[in-house]
Amino acid sequence: MDVTSTAAASASASGGGRWYTGMSADNIKGLVLALSSSLFIGASFIIKKKGLKKAASSGVRAGVGGYSYLYEPLWWIGMITMIVGEVANFAAYAFAPAILVTPLGALSIIISAVLAHVMLREKLHIFGILGCVLCVVGSTTIVLHAPPEREIESVTEVWDLATEPAFMCYAAVVIAIAAILVYRFVPLYGQTHVMVYIGVCSLVGSISVMSVKALGIALKLTFSGTNQLMYPQTWAFTLVVISCIITQMNYLNKALDTFNTAVVSPIYYTMFTSLTILASVIMFKDWDRQNPTQIVTEMCGFVTILSGTFLLHKTKDMADGGLSTSSSFRLPTSSSVRFSKQTDEDGEGIPLRSSESFRSPH
Repeated sequence: MDVTSTAAASASASGGGRWYTGMSADNIKGLVLALSSSLFIGASFIIKKKGLKKAASSGVRAGVGGYSYLYEPLWWIGMITMIVGEVANFAAYAFAPAILVTPLGALSIIISAVLAHVMLREKLHIFGILGCVLCVVGSTTIVLHAPPEREIESVTEVWDLATEPAFMCYAAVVIAIAAILVYRFVPLYGQTHVMVYIGVCSLVGSISVMSVKALGIALKLTFSGTNQLMYPQTWAFTLVVISCIITQMNYLNKALDTFNTAVVSPIYYTMFTSLTILASVIMFKDWDRQNPTQIVTEMCGFVTILSGTFLLHKTKDMADGGLSTSSSFRLPTSSSVRFSKQTDEDGEGIPLRSSESFRSPH
């Protein structure tokens, strides 16, 4: 009887050990912060949109250059809600690996779509519902198989990881490709090929998230009593974050101004998340703490999220007649950048290509 019980306990431990190993205390904190961030961000889109509608009824619409929404309390509530979500997502990177936090950005799109259906009476197509389900299934798969967070005692440890040959090679390749895109391809093809602007944003974004994570770890250790602000590495990571944010915002705005948001959103989410996971695997060696089965399962979960994201944007674009209006996006400091479109009469449609697209480059 004792032997049987011992065998059963061993089998149970082997079956459940992966869960307890994967969902460490820090991972759970990061998961809760990432989920709450998606909730706040998704809700903020709807609150701001209701504020825009209310402001448009008594002033000039934002889509045609009006700023009456700045006097609308509801819009500011939405903005504050978004800031809370941004802070939560920033904190999530301090506790959980990027391979867990970044893909969960797709959940804000689901929350926004569902709330728009309930509160704004916007139609949610049956395939949009299927897209939501796919995102939830993929997110759950990643959460259940995410690697435990690496134990780090000082920001200098993160700096050592960032200056290892493997990640230095990755960073050099990223900077080189981004520079070629900016100085060679943007002037010639920026207005006609969506991958040019998105490529710059995604490449720089992967470095941005690694720096955000390093800065988040430094702040977490500082708040817990181990001051990291005295180390120059903390401020070096801060400078990298600021530089990356400026670059990302610049080229993301160019992409949104030139191309349809329904085209930009899923492509950007795919490239940004893929490169962020790659950077995290190289720098923090996330996969070294996992077996092949877990890695393959995570990738399947990621592909499932991508499928749901593309389906959501495609069906939303169909419902809107292929037009996209105002766009909201997350800043690179908190998440790896993710954004969701809002559609109604509050703004002008953004065409797939601008009217300048077919002119010969000078």
